[in-house]
Amino acid sequence: MSSNPRRPVVKREFKVGDHVTWNSEAGHVSGRIIKVHTEDVNYKGYTHHASEAEPQYEIESDKTDHIALHKGSALRRMND
Repeated sequence: MSSNPRRPVVKREFKVGDHVTWNSEAGHVSGRIIKVHTEDVNYKGYTHHASEAEPQYEIESDKTDHIALHKGSALRRMND
């Protein structure tokens, strides 16, 4: 018997306009969701797999014009 109880998986859902933060090699980055992808999308030569159940979120950085694509599990909602 395992002494490690399983923690429930929390599904994170976001919408266009949500202010979010995520971890990058340079530290925490924040930005606004500009698009929600529910089908696979090719971005910068890489296919990001997305579905209705697990969308990819397109985010514009607050500090630069950089665009990032992330799954909901990588994002945290910010309080404005």
